[in-house]
Amino acid sequence: MDLLDAHLIPAVDGVAFGLLLFVVAAGLSLAFGTAGVLNLSHGTLYAIGAYTGAELSDGTWGGLALGLAAGTAAACVAGAGLSAATAPLARRGHLAQALLTFGLALIGGDLLIQLFGADELPVRVPEALDSSVMLLGHRYPAYRLCFIVMAVLLAAFGTWVLTRTRMGAAVRAAADDPQMLAATGHNPRAVHTGVLAAAGALAGAAGVLGAPIIGPGPGTSENVLMLSLVVVVLGGLRSLWATFFAAVAVGEVQTLGVSLVPDLAPYLLFAAMAAVLVLRSRFAEPATAHGPEGPAPDPVARLRGHLAGRLRRRPRGTPGTAEASGTAEAPGTAGTSGADRATGATGADDRSAAAPRGYGNRVPKWIGRLPGGTAWRQAAPLLVLLVVLISLPALLDAYSISLAGSALALGLLAVSVTILTGYAGLPTLGQTAPFAVGAYATANLADAGWTVGPVQIVLSALAAAVFSAVVGPAVIRARGTTVLMITLAIGELTGAVVNQLKSVTGGADGLVGFPATRALWGGEGMLEESELYNYALVVAVVAVSLTLLVLRSPAGKLLTGTRGAEARMRASGHPVGRYLLVAHICAGALAGVGGSLMVTVQQYLSPADVGFEIAAFALLAVVIGGTTSVIGALLGAGLIVATRDWVAGSWPGHGPLLLGVLFVATVYVLPRGLAGLRGGSGGGNGRSSDAPVPEDRPPSAPTSNPAGKVSP
Repeated sequence: MDLLDAHLIPAVDGVAFGLLLFVVAAGLSLAFGTAGVLNLSHGTLYAIGAYTGAELSDGTWGGLALGLAAGTAAACVAGAGLSAATAPLARRGHLAQALLTFGLALIGGDLLIQLFGADELPVRVPEALDSSVMLLGHRYPAYRLCFIVMAVLLAAFGTWVLTRTRMGAAVRAAADDPQMLAATGHNPRAVHTGVLAAAGALAGAAGVLGAPIIGPGPGTSENVLMLSLVVVVLGGLRSLWATFFAAVAVGEVQTLGVSLVPDLAPYLLFAAMAAVLVLRSRFAEPATAHGPEGPAPDPVARLRGHLAGRLRRRPRGTPGTAEASGTAEAPGTAGTSGADRATGATGADDRSAAAPRGYGNRVPKWIGRLPGGTAWRQAAPLLVLLVVLISLPALLDAYSISLAGSALALGLLAVSVTILTGYAGLPTLGQTAPFAVGAYATANLADAGWTVGPVQIVLSALAAAVFSAVVGPAVIRARGTTVLMITLAIGELTGAVVNQLKSVTGGADGLVGFPATRALWGGEGMLEESELYNYALVVAVVAVSLTLLVLRSPAGKLLTGTRGAEARMRASGHPVGRYLLVAHICAGALAGVGGSLMVTVQQYLSPADVGFEIAAFALLAVVIGGTTSVIGALLGAGLIVATRDWVAGSWPGHGPLLLGVLFVATVYVLPRGLAGLRGGSGGGNGRSSDAPVPEDRPPSAPTSNPAGKVSP
């Protein structure tokens, strides 16, 4: 009884906080589970209601009612606008939605700060609620008890609407069978808009009512979004009551857990989220295909027929065909490996020298007649980029050179995301975890006197690879949005460790003051921006070159085949899980190299450098460049760093707004990234070098990047 008495108030606080999360998460669950929109701006909808309610609150019942009406209406309109914004992305899947809504969240957060200021706003509630009542011998705020009652009534009302009314039936039909809904005379598009508007209204109402509990201020929207995602994952998407109990559990962990197990509390939520996702993927049917095709009755025979058809359609005399060599290819011949037969690839050089893919007739024919002409065409973009990067120190000032070094570090992180998202078909929001491992490894090595650059790079890459090997089995089983959520949980758990393990990471203060890195044994520590940039450039060139060699090798074809025809790979006896795990480990090692470079260039390290925002930036860089373009990922990272640190420097305080615009513009204007601009209507076969991420491929769309076609 003494224990219960001591923790009674935190327990009741946990119920109130959990029910606040329930109201927010109910809207997120409605948007995701019914409208199919992965809305990463849902926290901003909450903030719209919270700021509006706080601004209109004056301590009277009228002010509370006016704030509730205005905040709910504003968020409802924003939700309806979100429906219009995501409509063009209906066939592009959740990755595009996530990037778009994250960009809208950045824009909305900046606008809210401009309107209401950067300080947390005070909230005034009616005098009758701004008091305390006796609860089992303890005084407790009356407002929170009132909120608990309102949230329970809302859960009951929402369940009744969804299960007992025609409106609820239409909403459920829109999620389960929109074609049947249209056949009954209802407009699925209107229902979709209504669902997102209702989700926004719920978030706005939660913001107004929750403002006295979680006041509006910087970071509120991101905190609410993350906790709501945890609630949705734990509660599922089908039952409001399951969401209700999951929200209460999360609220208790956030409040009661801090007093009972303070050392474990920061890890419990995202650990539970990751565990639930992993268990669901383990006990679900094994993912046998990234693409739209399921296993055929006889996949090997079907594959052989497909290959035979492609060979018959290939122009006579094209390099790499059976006609050109005068031999007939058969399974098991020297020119075609088992992976090639499983994925439909016949090698990296099976493109016509006169008309390479994506260029049409724009490439002069004399280039194709040069010795190794195809190789020259493939290497030309890399060479041009390398020349530009080498010349930057002579063209830029010291600050811009340091930004270029940071862009190279972020670029390696983006390339690691490209390996997983574009080639392995595992879209990730968690590559900042091995990135952080590499970064903190380098900082601690330098502090311990290990200042030689190659030693730092190798050990940091090894530490990141070991980390990726440990968490890899939890990732490679899942597909699509589940991978995004699992990797997000891993990234957030890593962030919690960074903040808690102060002896190694410095906690929220970060690390600074460690010795400068030496390029080689016997050299001096690098302090000049040009020295640091040249070191970063050499490391990046070596890392990217090795990455391209692997992606163009038979191992790379196996990985591409796993993404494009997983069912066929499994039917052919390939250990797909092992391929994906190796890819995850290698991508983690590359991210660790990027983290090491970042520390060397910046000479300091903070949790913000390895947080969720950086993970979103890396994913955006991949989308900017094209999901299978290594060069595109590097260019995308450079564009992000230039926008965040250079362009925003001329408009102080508006960096998030500019980045948000970049997110939105990329999703709409570059659906296939910069690499896709080569293919468009320019001729050839019209294929771009970036294949859509597997979950983004609509059910009837063909694979846009054949196995074995690796883009530089």
